[in-house]
Amino acid sequence: MDSNHFARVKQPKISDIIMKELESMIVEGSFTAGQKLPPERELAARFEVSRPSLREAIQKLIARGVLFSRHGGGTYVSEQLGSSFADPLQDLLSSHDEFLYDQLEFRDALESLAAYYAALRSTDADKTKLTHCFNQLVEANQNKAFALEAKLDVEFHMTIAEAAHNVVLLHTLRSLHAMLAKSISSNLRNLFEKHAARQRVMEQHTTLYQAIMAGNADAARTAAHMHLVFVEDNLLKMRQEETRIQRSLRRNEHQNPF
Repeated sequence: MDSNHFARVKQPKISDIIMKELESMIVEGSFTAGQKLPPERELAARFEVSRPSLREAIQKLIARGVLFSRHGGGTYVSEQLGSSFADPLQDLLSSHDEFLYDQLEFRDALESLAAYYAALRSTDADKTKLTHCFNQLVEANQNKAFALEAKLDVEFHMTIAEAAHNVVLLHTLRSLHAMLAKSISSNLRNLFEKHAARQRVMEQHTTLYQAIMAGNADAARTAAHMHLVFVEDNLLKMRQEETRIQRSLRRNEHQNPF
């Protein structure tokens, strides 16, 4: 065959290869929204490329809005990355209690799936990170440090999502992070008004953690589901009780107008 019939193979630019590698690291969660990238010299050494090639790749990602730079302060992953749920929607959902159960139902579906895959796919590094987060959660629970515990609660669930090794699932949960944080904080604040609820929630997290560490996918999925069912059932009961109290107050005001 005549060699002229062969199309010329175009070699990709080094900067394009670096850009793809950085994109993969961001998608996989190695670099998260708002995180500062390592220094240019360190990244160039890691990729075994020249600093000008690395700089060109970073500039391309900045132009696309994936990264941004601060004068004299380094390069960061865009804080808008993964925020597909705009702030007005978050505020609306957070301010209307009737949507709380829709959030819990959605969390149930996503987190049960994340727990299932985390039990199957988590690496030793994933398990080490999850164990560290879980131990911090236990300590905050024992110290009754509510604000810290609510923050670590979110981190615990997000660490499980990372260990599932499904980037679509991870970024769907990550895009809900702000709303999820408000939801969990609100849920725990309401649940902790009940005497034994705080410890029950910790027991559920323990069961979930142990199932993932043991690699028992079905048990992990069930544990995540039962945790969300417990939260939803108790919130429903509290809302019904609150409604009865308000009804009684209105009735008393009507019967005793003066």
